[in-house]
Amino acid sequence: MAKLILTLDGVVLKEFALTKERTTIGRKAHNDVQIDNLAVSGEHAAIVTILNDSFLEDLGSTNGTLVNGQPIKKHFLQNGDLVEIGKYKVKYVNEQGAGTSAADFEKTMVLRAPQRPAEPRLGDTQTGVKTDFRSTQVDTQFNNTGQQAVSRPIPPQAPTTPPMATNPAPAAGPMTTLTTAPGVSPATAMQGVIQILSGPNAGRELPLVKALTTLGKPGVQVAVITKRPQGYFITHVEGATVPVVNGQPLNAQAHILNDHDIVELAGVKMEFFYKPVA
Repeated sequence: MAKLILTLDGVVLKEFALTKERTTIGRKAHNDVQIDNLAVSGEHAAIVTILNDSFLEDLGSTNGTLVNGQPIKKHFLQNGDLVEIGKYKVKYVNEQGAGTSAADFEKTMVLRAPQRPAEPRLGDTQTGVKTDFRSTQVDTQFNNTGQQAVSRPIPPQAPTTPPMATNPAPAAGPMTTLTTAPGVSPATAMQGVIQILSGPNAGRELPLVKALTTLGKPGVQVAVITKRPQGYFITHVEGATVPVVNGQPLNAQAHILNDHDIVELAGVKMEFFYKPVA
């Protein structure tokens, strides 16, 4: 089990086991890891743990969050990473990690709420499929360490073929095997799919072929969909407003997605469903 070791000036203050899906760090008392110091924001950062892997999100803190001396917004944590929050240091220890690679967090599927007509464009990403509603949409990338790289404008290009035709086959491994939907015979292989219901890309299908797919609008609302043997789970990771599933806001825990669930995220409505794989 992964854990955090909180230190100040080289002195160990406390250890925290990452037993929750979402662990918060901040100055206020309700945080899982409370650091009572004015240099620490009330809600400074959060760590989302999925199976044996964790990633860190800075929650718009005043003084920022450093990992191994570098400022981050989102970072895939690896064993031995040193997180700096004010004068405090938090060491991430996980000798059983590496169930997923940093590449699984490389990009976020950007969703933009409908505003004005635009030419729909669909592009493939490492974590699934990225939807760009305008040619000027900013493409947020993360480098091999999970740190946020420089954003760049996406150049205009002609519409591409639907994702089912352009997506590469999922990498081999236990987390990329096909899932059996709840209530469906184990002999029937099922693939989770997200279909966009609103906006310029309404009707497009986004197959969930990766173990982890992040989607939303960075800085506004971001969620992650994880592929597990039991099915697909959605977890809120960023933003003051949580995603809504079938009209009900999510809580801090992972929520299993059922066939034909309606998800509202970053102003975009979408449907999750299972599709048989031949």
